[in-house]
Amino acid sequence: MNLLIHPIKKEKVGSLTVRVYESRKAMGQAAAVDVITKMKELLQEKTNIRMIFASAPSQNEFLETLRKAPDIDWNRVTVFHMDEYIGLAAESPQRFSTFLTEQLFDCVKPGTTHLIDSSNDEIKECKRYSQLLKEAPVDIVCLGIGENGHIAFNDPPVANFEDPQFIKAVELDEISRQQQVNDGCFPTIDDVPTHALTLTIPALMSGNSLYCIVPGTTKKAAVRETLNNPISSKNPATVLRRHPNCILYLDEDSYGSE
Repeated sequence: MNLLIHPIKKEKVGSLTVRVYESRKAMGQAAAVDVITKMKELLQEKTNIRMIFASAPSQNEFLETLRKAPDIDWNRVTVFHMDEYIGLAAESPQRFSTFLTEQLFDCVKPGTTHLIDSSNDEIKECKRYSQLLKEAPVDIVCLGIGENGHIAFNDPPVANFEDPQFIKAVELDEISRQQQVNDGCFPTIDDVPTHALTLTIPALMSGNSLYCIVPGTTKKAAVRETLNNPISSKNPATVLRRHPNCILYLDEDSYGSE
């Protein structure tokens, strides 16, 4: 891709690389260019690469750029997603698997797509998906941060940096559920499911390269806490400051000015 987008600010917080862009579009495009570059680099070295994706409107600009990228051999890419509601009908447009299938997977046709089946027995599904995740190292994780600092659906009440599981069933925090309304995914909080299956923090942190895309004013407080608060499950995204290879992409709205 010929896109060359420079950040307006760069900093390092712990091990976390932070890049701020002048607009949401520039932020999403810049993140996509970096992921595309890493994918092509890895595909020159390896037969197959493995990636995990977040499902949220915050990822739209990133996904749009990624799916239009030429010369990626998606047939050698295995993809996962990081969470799924429990209790939504299979045909529901709010299912995260539906979002990613429409926004990316159907467009690029990965060689292997592993979707979380939340209609399955929870224990059996967690075991099945965990085994798939552990078959080989995860190369790339593309994620976001929630308004309460969650990564995937690891809300503060259930986040565990030392979680023994790779995927688990959780009850969703009210802030998390309200965010789904704020994002326009559901009309009211009563329509938002109360439970979900989510990859745990150790599962996400096991990825070799993390690309975290966080636009918008509604994320400003969460970003500030991620960068400045003590590293703690009270602010789950603070754990990203420990990852040796994570980039946080922000726009001016999410970074704010202090």
